[in-house]
Amino acid sequence: MISNKTFTMIKPDAVKAGHLGAILHDIIQAGFKVTALKFTRLSPELAGKFYDIHRERPFYQDLVTFMSSGPILAAILEKDNAVEDFRKLIGATDPQKAEEGTIRRKYAASIQENAVHGSDSNENGQIEGSFFFSEFEKV
Repeated sequence: MISNKTFTMIKPDAVKAGHLGAILHDIIQAGFKVTALKFTRLSPELAGKFYDIHRERPFYQDLVTFMSSGPILAAILEKDNAVEDFRKLIGATDPQKAEEGTIRRKYAASIQENAVHGSDSNENGQIEGSFFFSEFEKV
């Protein structure tokens, strides 16, 4: 089933580098409507909970440390075929392998510091959006 909503998070590296406005502009120019937006900072505990699916992977602790290193911008986006279209817009996790014009190609520094998170499925988009936003915060 195709969903019209997805979740994204602009990561601490992109916030620190001053790319918030440019990334949001790219998202909106690509036809996404922002339906919820929150500027916040994850504690190590919350970052660990959000990325719990990766707990057994060797990069987990580095990911938790990185994601709690500075503020992030969480957002719920709306567009037809939202998950797939957003994954195309952000590009490959490795910015060197991402296509020209994608968010990660333009703004990411490395595989770990890759500027944005994008949900990889409709189900995860719902779960991840609900992690950051209550029902009354979602438009």
